[in-house]
Amino acid sequence: MRYAKLGADEDAFFIEQSICIIGLGLMGGSLALALRGYCTRLIGVDPEPATLALARQKNVVDFATDDLAEALAQADLVILAAPVRTNLALLEKIPQIHPDPLSIIDLSSTKSAIVAAMNQLPQEFSALGGHPMCGKEKAGLAHADGKLFWDATFALTETERTTPALRTLAYQIITIISAHPLWIYAPTHDRWAAATSHLPYLVSSALAASTPPEVAPLIGPGFQSTGRLAGSDITMMLDILTTNREHVLKALDRYKITLEEIESALRNAGDELPGLLEKARQNRKTLMKRQM
Repeated sequence: MRYAKLGADEDAFFIEQSICIIGLGLMGGSLALALRGYCTRLIGVDPEPATLALARQKNVVDFATDDLAEALAQADLVILAAPVRTNLALLEKIPQIHPDPLSIIDLSSTKSAIVAAMNQLPQEFSALGGHPMCGKEKAGLAHADGKLFWDATFALTETERTTPALRTLAYQIITIISAHPLWIYAPTHDRWAAATSHLPYLVSSALAASTPPEVAPLIGPGFQSTGRLAGSDITMMLDILTTNREHVLKALDRYKITLEEIESALRNAGDELPGLLEKARQNRKTLMKRQM
C-alpha cells in the first residue's frame, strides 16, 4: 500500500520545504520521482552533464544543476544520495559553501563514518543518517523508479545534530515514499548490513567470477537470482566495502566457515550434508519471518 495515496487528506503529506537531492543516480533519482509533487520544490545536483540533461528531459526535478552553491542557496533540506565517500566529502564541504543553517539526511549504505562526520557539522545544522534497504543492480538515473522504496525498510541513525523537527520530517518523507522506518545505532547497522547486503554482493561476485563461460546455455533462474548483485556498480560497492571493511571481513569469515563445513560434508560421503542444508533452510525461514 502506498500511504501517500490514502485519500482525501493527501495534502497532509505535503512538505512545505525546498528539497535538494545531491546525486541523481538510481537512489537519488528514484527518491526525486517518489517526492515529486509532495514538496515545495525539488532541486537536483549532479556533476554529469548527461545525467542533468536526462533529469531535465524527464522532469525528474524542478531545477537541475552542477553548481552546488547555487543549489544549496535554494534548499531547506539536503539529501545526500551520492556514494559513501563522496557524501563524506560533501559533509565537510557544505558548511564551507553554505554556512547558514541546513537540514541534512543521507542515503549512504554504511553509517558509522557518516554519523561521525555529521557530528562535526556546525551546531546550526541538523542531520540524520538514513539508508533505504532497496536498490537494483543497474545504476544511473535511466533506471530510477519512484516505486523503488515501496515496502522497504528505511534505516535511520540518530546523530548529535538530530532534532525533533528533522525526525518528523524524515517520518514524513518515509511515509510519502511508502517505506518503513527502523531506528538503529550506526555500528549495529553496519554489522547487520555487512551480513545482509555487503556479503551477498561478494558472494554473488565470487559466483560470477568462478563460473566458466561455456555453461552460459544452461543458465537459469537460480544463477540469475544468485548472480544478480555481481552486476552492481563497482564504484558504489567499493565505497561501501572500504567504509565497512571490518564488519564485512567478519561476515566473510563466518561464511567461509559454513562453506567449509558444507564442503567437508560433501567430500566425506555427505552423511552430514542433509543436516547442514536443513539448518540453512530453517534459518532462512526464521530470517524471512523476522524481516516482516
